[in-house]
Amino acid sequence: MSIPSEVLKKVQLLELKTRKIVNNQLAGAYKTVFRGQGMTFSDFREYVPGDDVRTISWSLMARTSKPFIKKFDEERELTVILAVDVSGSSQFGSGENFKMDVMRYMSALVALSAIKNHDHVGLLLFSDRIEHYVPAKKSRSHVQRILRDLFSVNPVGKKTDISKACLHLSGVLKKRSLIVLMSDFYDKDFELELRHLSKKHEVIASVVQSRLETDFPRMGLVDIEDPETGDILTVDSSSSHFQSWIKAQSKIRNEERDKLLRTSQVDSFFVKSEEDCIQQLSLFFQRRHGRS
Repeated sequence: MSIPSEVLKKVQLLELKTRKIVNNQLAGAYKTVFRGQGMTFSDFREYVPGDDVRTISWSLMARTSKPFIKKFDEERELTVILAVDVSGSSQFGSGENFKMDVMRYMSALVALSAIKNHDHVGLLLFSDRIEHYVPAKKSRSHVQRILRDLFSVNPVGKKTDISKACLHLSGVLKKRSLIVLMSDFYDKDFELELRHLSKKHEVIASVVQSRLETDFPRMGLVDIEDPETGDILTVDSSSSHFQSWIKAQSKIRNEERDKLLRTSQVDSFFVKSEEDCIQQLSLFFQRRHGRS
């Protein structure tokens, strides 16, 4: 399938923009925060005072009459899956960036950090259905393919179904993986599936929203269209009633989402489409490192 030249140009620009940031800021933090998924046996060495006696190989000691301990190395290699919400609400925002632009940018940052640390990276695009899935591999050309898919996707679905994304990943991922779930989380009734996924894999939620969803400008009478349902509502955006209502609704949604993520044992960080997502990602890495 031929790839439009404008998509290739966007991919090249995004890769150039993010590679320097990854090399200078994020790759080392990524490696520190996301450790390997276990330990693998590497060799034996002779016991010295102070070593953990639990690592002594008693069978080898019986053959040699000398105490030897087992050496283990961290299994560094990870599988990282970028699960990106491409529903209608991802095409919402203000300023230069829509929410989808931010999710593409963060996907590039995480994918390039993963490849630099010799990890595998894959992609899941979802709406109210599974739009596209790319199994994890490790190469620069594979990252370019992922970025191309992020730019060229033309979603069939408009709504959000996080449950379907979780069920799909639970089915296709056989090895424990790191899943970065990027969405505005405007969905309900996905706690059971998310909790099941987080028991088998490490799931991180990147909550991407727009300032307009909390602080709507006072513009008088405006028509607001729901990007997922197509419903249009005419409101007086300058009225105190509307301003109070939109803040209250945002507060309720955020509290319900945060509670759901906590009970599902999913770590999270928040990004607004109008803000610097690099800073938010770096702060998240620092916070994770502080807990390790």
